[in-house]
Amino acid sequence: MAFPPAFLEDLRGRLSVVDVIGRRVKLTKRGRNYTGLCPFHNEKSPSFNCSDDRQGYKCFGCGAGGDVFGFVMQTENLTFPEAVEKLAAEAGMEVPRVSPEARERAEQASGLANVLDLAAKWYESQLSAKAGAAARAYAEKRGLSADTIARFRLGFAPAGRTAMKEALLARGIPEAQLVEAGLLVKPDEGGATFDRFRTRLMFPIGDRRGRIIAFGGRALDDAPAKYLNSPETPLFHKSRTLYNLAMAREAAPAAGTVIVSEGYMDVIALAQAGFGHAVAPLGTALTEEQMGMAWKLAAEPILCFDGDKAGWNAALRAAGNCLPLLEPGRSFRFAVLPEGQDPDDLIRARGPTAMAEILAAAQPLSDILWRKALEGRALDTPERRAALKKALDDMAGEIAHADVREYYRQDFKARLAKQFAQAATPAQRQARTAPWAGRGKPKVIPFGGVPASYPIALGQGRKEQSLLAGVLLHPEYLNAHAEELARIDFSSGDLDTLRQAVIHAHASAESLDATGLRHHLDASGHGELADRLLAFAKGKISSYLRPGAAPEQAQAEWRETLATFRLKALADEKKAIGQRLEDASHETAMRQLRSLRLEETDLMAAHQDPQGQK
Repeated sequence: MAFPPAFLEDLRGRLSVVDVIGRRVKLTKRGRNYTGLCPFHNEKSPSFNCSDDRQGYKCFGCGAGGDVFGFVMQTENLTFPEAVEKLAAEAGMEVPRVSPEARERAEQASGLANVLDLAAKWYESQLSAKAGAAARAYAEKRGLSADTIARFRLGFAPAGRTAMKEALLARGIPEAQLVEAGLLVKPDEGGATFDRFRTRLMFPIGDRRGRIIAFGGRALDDAPAKYLNSPETPLFHKSRTLYNLAMAREAAPAAGTVIVSEGYMDVIALAQAGFGHAVAPLGTALTEEQMGMAWKLAAEPILCFDGDKAGWNAALRAAGNCLPLLEPGRSFRFAVLPEGQDPDDLIRARGPTAMAEILAAAQPLSDILWRKALEGRALDTPERRAALKKALDDMAGEIAHADVREYYRQDFKARLAKQFAQAATPAQRQARTAPWAGRGKPKVIPFGGVPASYPIALGQGRKEQSLLAGVLLHPEYLNAHAEELARIDFSSGDLDTLRQAVIHAHASAESLDATGLRHHLDASGHGELADRLLAFAKGKISSYLRPGAAPEQAQAEWRETLATFRLKALADEKKAIGQRLEDASHETAMRQLRSLRLEETDLMAAHQDPQGQK
C-alpha cells in the first residue's frame, strides 16, 4: 500500500522516536541522544542509541538501525502499512486511502518542492535586481546583513501582475502546477491567473528538513494585508508548520531550549544576534501541532511575544491553549519584553546581551496563569475571592494529566493563601489568631487558631486528622504515598498547612523518621501544631495511632483511609467532566475522563488488596 509522501512526512513530524522506542527500551539521556540496551540482540552494556533530532535509531553492536516506522516493524513484526496505521492511530491521524487519483495527486505534489525552490531562486534574483531597490532599503533599515539575507533566502516579488508567472512558464513549469503550489491565483469567476505575491519582501517557508514548502510576503506598499502567506497546498499546512524549524532543530540542542517568537522578522533578528534556535507560527495563535513540534526540540520552550497589549494577549492565549497538553517535565516559559518592544527592537536598542537576560529570566507557565487570573480583579469581598479561586480551579481542570493537574491546584492554593493573607487588614489578621471568646461554641472548630486546651471537635475533619497524625508517627508511609497525600484538599486550613509542611520535609530529605520530621517541622514553625494534633488524635481515632499497633495492620488501615479520599475526589472529578460532556463534545474532557477512569481502576485494585500488592 502506497502512502502520500506529504502524509508520511506529517506523521514523522508528529511522532517522537524517543517516546516510541522508550515504551520498549529503557533509555538514558546522553547529551543530544538517548542510549539503552539493544532490543535486537543480547548485550550487557548499551550500544543502542536514538534521537529525535535524527528521527532514527542505531545500534553500534549489531548494526540495526532505521526510522520510527522501521523500529515498530522490527519489534512488533508488522508490515510497513501496518506500522504506519498503528502509529497514525497513536498520533490521532487518519490514514488516507490511496486511490489511483490520490496516487496521481501525490506524484504531482512531489514535484511541487522543485517548483517552489525555483520560485525562491527567482525571487532572490529580483531582490538583487534594480526592481528590488525598495526591498533592499527596507532590509537595510531593519539591520539585516547580506549574510542573513542569503541564509534565509529572502527575495522580492515585483509589482507586475504576471512577472513571476511568465518567468516560470518560460522555464517549462506548467501553469496548473504553479496554481497548485500556491504561487498563482485562479479567479473563482474565471479569467487569467495572476501572481499571488506582488510588491513584497519574500520569506521562503521550509519544512523540518529545510525544503521550501510555501512563502510569506511582507507588503512594501499600502496593500490591505501587511503580511500574506501561501494558501494550504499538498505540501503546506499552516497550523502544522513553524518558520525556521530546520535551522532551529540544529541550534536548539546546544542552546538547551527553543524560542517561539511572533513572526518572520523576530526570528531573523534573533538568529542574526546569535539566537539561531528561534521559530515562529505563521500569523496565528500557537496550535496544538506547533506546540508538539516545539516540545520535540526542548522540554520547556520559551514563548517570546512583543511587549504590548497584543503580545500579552497572545501569551495568555498560548498559556490557556497548552494546558490540556501538559505532562510531567513538559511545559512552556514566557519571556516578557519591555513595553512597546519586540525582539528586533530590543536587540537593536540594547544588543544581544539584553535579549539573553530577558530569556534567562523567562517566567514559568504557572506565573503567567496566576497573572491572567488576577488581571483586573478586585479581591475585597468573599464573593470576589471565591471567583478568583473558581477561575484558578477552572484553569487547573483543563490539564489532562492527573499529577500535573493536582500540582497546579496545590500551587494555586498556596498562592491564594499568600495573596489573601497579604490583602487582609490588621484587624482581620488579629481576629484569625485571637482565642475564641464567643458565648456559643461552633459545631466544628478549625484545628489551628484556638487555645491548646480547647477540645477540638472531630466533625468532617476526623479522617483528615487521623491521616495526618499517622504520617507524623510513621513518616515512612510517605515513601510510597507522598504524591497521593499531596493531591488531597483538606477542609481545615491549618491541617492543610501542616500537610504541605510535611510533604515539603519529605521532599527535602533522602530518608525521614519521626524525629527527623519533627526537626523539619520545628524549623518551619509547625512543631506546635503537630504536637497539638498528636495530643488530640493519638489513641482516640484509629488503631494505627495507638501504641503497640501491628505495623502491617496499621499501614493497611492508613492506606485504606488515604484511598477513600482519592476515590471521593475521583468521583467528584468524573461527575464534573460528565456534566461538561452533556453540553458538548469536548476532546479535553474526554482525555481527562479516560485518565481518571484508569487511575480509579488502579486505586480500586490497590484498595481491595490490604497489603497494597498489585
